[in-house]
Amino acid sequence: MEFKDYYKILEVERSATEDEIKKAYRKLARKYHPDISKEKGAEARMKEINEAYEVLRDPEKRAAYDRLGAGYRSGQEFRPPPDWDAGFEFARGPFGHGADFSDFFNTLFGGFGRSSGAFRARGEDHHAKVFIDLDDAFRGVSRTLSLRMPQLDEQGRLVMRERTLQVQIPKGIREGQLIRLAGQGAPGLGGGPQGDLYLEVHFKPHPFYRVDGRDLYLTLPVAPWEAAMGATVKAPTPAGAVEVRIPARSQNGRKLRLKGRGIPADPPGDLYLVLDIVLPPADTEQARDLYRHMARQMAFDPRRSLGV
Repeated sequence: MEFKDYYKILEVERSATEDEIKKAYRKLARKYHPDISKEKGAEARMKEINEAYEVLRDPEKRAAYDRLGAGYRSGQEFRPPPDWDAGFEFARGPFGHGADFSDFFNTLFGGFGRSSGAFRARGEDHHAKVFIDLDDAFRGVSRTLSLRMPQLDEQGRLVMRERTLQVQIPKGIREGQLIRLAGQGAPGLGGGPQGDLYLEVHFKPHPFYRVDGRDLYLTLPVAPWEAAMGATVKAPTPAGAVEVRIPARSQNGRKLRLKGRGIPADPPGDLYLVLDIVLPPADTEQARDLYRHMARQMAFDPRRSLGV
């Protein structure tokens, strides 16, 4: 997928005000609208212009796009990182993919758009993606989280309003789960109640564990003799180190299940230890002699099954 430079498409600077973006859009629309334009490829060009305007006219989409796109050039191969919109507070709700927009737009914004019903008495719900430590899911803690809300100032320039919230992270929370903060969304109209704020929770990368639902996966290094003859070794778990029995004749990639040692729940998840057989380095003459001795005594051919 190629990165789209929406500022280049609308022929405006990144510092453009709301009025400058509107004027640029109207100018280009008069030139490329397929009903009146005689320019070659006017219809395709107009679709690009509409897509760029859809993003840059919306303070929320524009702020997220600006953060994401600072290091990319138009046409460059692009894949958005999973945390590209973390920490942004959006007034938005599901609307599905835009049929007239590109894969680039739909990948970034296809799941959300400005909520309908802007004239209801109740305020709009807001949404934000936040990242927490995996350890928080095992304890349940209170965390101070900072969110940024894109807005336009009196000159029509994009600015960020920050606010901090004290949020209770429940024990056993899972990847992608929503935390609802009642009354923390947009103000209501005509004295109506405020909307709610929904925090979509994701885990920060952990140095040891990979998360899959309620289950955890840990790569456990073992020596060749531990895998071949069996051994009892120590392995880390979120609750502390435990002793684990490595069965004899274990192969690389074998999974050992520690029941109930995953993310707390009813029932709790499991912790899977994935064995990784690590060879000692042959970095001394003594070590190389040991490897030569093994080669002579064991007559082991790891490629025998290949028939070569």
